[in-house]
Amino acid sequence: MALNLTLGQTRTWKLNSATCSQPLPPASGHPSSQRSLGPRPLGCKQLSSSACEQLRACDMISSKVAPGAGDQREMLSEGRLEAMPPGEAGPSWAAGPPSERLPPVGQEAPPPRHCHTDCLEAPLSRCFQRLGATVGSHPWLFLLGPALLTAALGTGLIFLPKEKENLEEQYTPIGSPAKAERRFVQGHFSTNDTYRFSASRTSSEANFASILVVSLTSSLLDPRIFTEVSKLDQAVQALKVVQENGTPILYKEVCAKYKSHCVPPNPLLYMWQHNSSLDLSNLTFPIHNVSNHGIYMAGFFGGNVLGQTMGKSQRLVESRALRLLYYLKTEDPEDSERSKAWLTHFLDSFNDMKSSLTLEETEVVYFTSLSRQLEFEATSKTVIPLFHLAYILIILFAVVSCFRLDCVRSKMLVAVFGVFSVAMSVVSGFGLMLHIGVPFVIIVANSPFLILGVGVDDMFIMISAWQKTSLVESIRERLSNSYSKVAVSITITTITNVLAFYTGITSSFRSVQYFCIYTGTTLLFCYFYSITCFGAIMALDGKREVACFRWLEKPDQKYASLKKSCCVPFGSAPDEHGEDKHPMNLFFRDYFGPFLTTAKAKFFVVLIYIFYIVSSIYGCFQVQEGLDLRNLASDDSYITPYFNIEEDYFSDYGPRVMVIVTESVNYWDSDVRQKLDKCMIKFEENEYVDKNLTEFWLGAYIQYMNNSGNNLNDKNTFMNNISGFLKMSPIFTYDINISSSNEITSSRGFIQTVEVSSSSNKKRMLLQLRGIAENCEVPLMVYNQAFIYFDQYAAIIENTVRNVMVASTAMLIVSLLLIPHPVCSLWVTFAIASVIVGVTGFMAFWNVNLDSISMINLVICIGFSFDFSAHISYAFVSSSETSVNKKSIEALYMLGYPVLQSAISTIIGVCVLSAAKAYIFRTFFKIMFLVMFFGAAHGLIFIPVFLTFF
Repeated sequence: MALNLTLGQTRTWKLNSATCSQPLPPASGHPSSQRSLGPRPLGCKQLSSSACEQLRACDMISSKVAPGAGDQREMLSEGRLEAMPPGEAGPSWAAGPPSERLPPVGQEAPPPRHCHTDCLEAPLSRCFQRLGATVGSHPWLFLLGPALLTAALGTGLIFLPKEKENLEEQYTPIGSPAKAERRFVQGHFSTNDTYRFSASRTSSEANFASILVVSLTSSLLDPRIFTEVSKLDQAVQALKVVQENGTPILYKEVCAKYKSHCVPPNPLLYMWQHNSSLDLSNLTFPIHNVSNHGIYMAGFFGGNVLGQTMGKSQRLVESRALRLLYYLKTEDPEDSERSKAWLTHFLDSFNDMKSSLTLEETEVVYFTSLSRQLEFEATSKTVIPLFHLAYILIILFAVVSCFRLDCVRSKMLVAVFGVFSVAMSVVSGFGLMLHIGVPFVIIVANSPFLILGVGVDDMFIMISAWQKTSLVESIRERLSNSYSKVAVSITITTITNVLAFYTGITSSFRSVQYFCIYTGTTLLFCYFYSITCFGAIMALDGKREVACFRWLEKPDQKYASLKKSCCVPFGSAPDEHGEDKHPMNLFFRDYFGPFLTTAKAKFFVVLIYIFYIVSSIYGCFQVQEGLDLRNLASDDSYITPYFNIEEDYFSDYGPRVMVIVTESVNYWDSDVRQKLDKCMIKFEENEYVDKNLTEFWLGAYIQYMNNSGNNLNDKNTFMNNISGFLKMSPIFTYDINISSSNEITSSRGFIQTVEVSSSSNKKRMLLQLRGIAENCEVPLMVYNQAFIYFDQYAAIIENTVRNVMVASTAMLIVSLLLIPHPVCSLWVTFAIASVIVGVTGFMAFWNVNLDSISMINLVICIGFSFDFSAHISYAFVSSSETSVNKKSIEALYMLGYPVLQSAISTIIGVCVLSAAKAYIFRTFFKIMFLVMFFGAAHGLIFIPVFLTFF
């Protein structure tokens, strides 16, 4: 009779029934005899060591349970156990604790657990056993194959985009309401920037150059300062750029025009240039009347001190800053290209021009419609030097982590090759995506840093499993056993992380979609190369281990002392039968675990967690939403001071919003006009609207008709007088869309928004105005080109919640399928929720907004939270220790160091981004640091303590 015993889910043994027929020797009090199967007529204390072992072995035949790890070694040495081929070994999970352990002496065996969902665990482990045996038998095949695949896929890197990245397409929500509103405006209202330009009537951003002038004194409403500003204006308008064919491009040729003149960059400055006697101390704001002609100054002057009210305006006492806004032709493609050429020359020559003017009274900053795109592209170049530093740091960490005092077990070179295996996965993943045409966006540049940190985790787990094998086994057996132990562990971590990323494909932001596709695919390659290429490297290094060990064991009196001092310092000679125990594992077992399970430590852990969760919940209500477009540029960019000054001095007035009547209505009907007027009043009563700056053609037309004595309520009279009205007020020409059948198919008016500088106010303003339009009895729509970007504030929370819910559901399904204990799913759920709340809350304390970039990291957070919590909680519930404290200590002993390694390696991989000059890269580091820190804290502190309470 022979029985196969799977011990610790590591090695399979054969016990012969003949062994049990041998006589039992006398007692010797061997310490291992304390691990008996249970009460016996004759206890182990009364037997010798060998008798006790024989007794337990015979008991195993009848009870069909496995001996302990210590028993294996002794029984093997006595010849009563025989190692089975690796293909017959039992399954394992994450190199974790065995699901069956022998109870202490005097205790009954625990009742079998129920509700295990391990339908995939055993088959997966067996598959990996076979794969490990195959890789161990043919290492060069599995080493060269991935290398050739990487070389082939790497050719896709030649397709890295050279054209400009469309910021609107990548960083605004797909199918946002504002984009539909823009299509409506473009289809129903025309503009003409060569004869009748109006900035508020454009549906898309026009080409422009903007200069903010800040007075160094309390106010710039002084002729001396206006003279200096006038010189600056003249210098700008004098700029010209010479094309390749020698044709010059002058400002007057490319400027947007109203009738035959360029649109003034500042209306008050324009009036002063033509009438220097204009009294700058007697101005009104936001509208100043000169010769019965109103000058609209809102948005052109900032940092204002206002005095007494004068009609719909107030006296302008002081003004600290003014804006010069040079609009250029945009509508015609050829004109637009010429305008962009002039803007490029403006950017190149502005600083030299400013220096030549020797401005003494003012400080100036500048920005153009091209600046955001150009600076965004320049930002990506700042992170390239950090790649090299990141790989150096990870290699150093891997080398230190895998260093041993003896030359046989040391895995420093293996660790270096493991990092290169991760680099191969980046090349392969990116190359494949570029081959099939997935767009490469700048935030994808964050991915290699993350992959670098995460990818080496599998390497550490595989090396750890390899170190637990015996040198006397063949390479094939050792790799097969190693693969069996890590099968579920690295598969779970890969599946959860990849699923977390692929759920990001459901996001409404294309940049998030592309980042998740690139990163998820690269993680799959990382997993594939770990079980093929890196396994082959371990197999080849295993041959080195055997050769090195044999060399050390070879009797050589002449060089014996030299061998010992160089290769096995401090007397740390390797044991060919023993497994390598890392000092950090012993630290978790002997020091950290016992300390953490004391009553005082538990009390302080609970207090710390309460403080953590309360602070996090508070922070969640403080986090700001949306991506500030200034953050797309590097810190030292010239656009940063421009946006800062604009925020300081020009934040009172927001965008001028179109109010569009989207359908044909009977404007001559007094009831319709009353309904429309009622809606406009609701707009004007809104807290974010200045009621004194409303502009609507219908009000002006009613006044025109009343002055001329015409009947407003007659359709023919109403329609026939519109042409005469537009001749008198041509500004409204492009606000009324009249069809060939003489019907007004659509029309628009304008309202002025105020106090919308913060993202929360932008969101509320947008939603409130759309709500008013939707509830109006007349079909209305509101639109401004800035709404394209404002929509992200309304969409970001919805997208984040949806992605988090989808990813969390996927994690739970994976846990139920691959982790054979449903209780773990509860702790996984707890950890995911707790870490997400913590990361979101502390984002606010670290000045990180909830935007498309941070949303990516919150999705990543789910995968890592799963990894940290699932392994520890499973090790706890699977432990056969009698007390909850001992269960917790055993879980930390077995998995504490891998969890710590995972957190540290990922932090090291992304820490170099903290030195980046761009917000989008620093944000990635900040949130990944929070994710890894809080995730590790849950896995190593909170969960081990909380599990002892239940």
